[in-house]
Amino acid sequence: MFLIGQYDPPFVRRVAIALRLYGLAFEHRPWSTFGDADSIAPYNPLRRVPTLVLDDGEALIESTIILEYLDELIEPEKAMLPRSGAERRRHLRICALASGLGDKAVSLLYERVLRKEQLALWVERCEAQIADVLKALEAERAKVTTPYWLGDRIGHADVAVACVVRFTREAHPQLFAPSRYPALAAHAERCEALPPFQEIMQPLAPPKG
Repeated sequence: MFLIGQYDPPFVRRVAIALRLYGLAFEHRPWSTFGDADSIAPYNPLRRVPTLVLDDGEALIESTIILEYLDELIEPEKAMLPRSGAERRRHLRICALASGLGDKAVSLLYERVLRKEQLALWVERCEAQIADVLKALEAERAKVTTPYWLGDRIGHADVAVACVVRFTREAHPQLFAPSRYPALAAHAERCEALPPFQEIMQPLAPPKG
């Protein structure tokens, strides 16, 4: 199977890191949604990433669906998300907050780079949403006394948060002060020190209009 998308967006990176943590082999095709849209289209008509193309040609789109598929491939005890119950819902909530933060951070980057005149109301709204989600995630992470949300082993919530924190810090450094979000900063630092995070990393390359 092969994974489409560059590693600077948090969603593609999140999937690639999960593949590595699960020990699943894959080919990487670092296609850009801007420069390589025509190459992506046959696999994903939305021309979006991540897209994971399986060996039989089936293409999975959206990181949540891809990760759900990956969870089905491995033994239940190795899954990076609880299988059911309140604990699963709690982890999914963290993942949803991280994904929403990533959406807003990407949208804000596009607004800044692709528009000659930014829409002030949209920028203010995105910045407010980013700040509120960071505040919520900081509070959630500060309550966790174990190395990761799943205890001593890393889970999807950990990967999602770490990837989106890195992207937000690179794309909008003025919106993330480590002193303001110490629990998130420490969490990201712990994750980024792991080999899969070190291997699967790409400096942010803003799109050009």
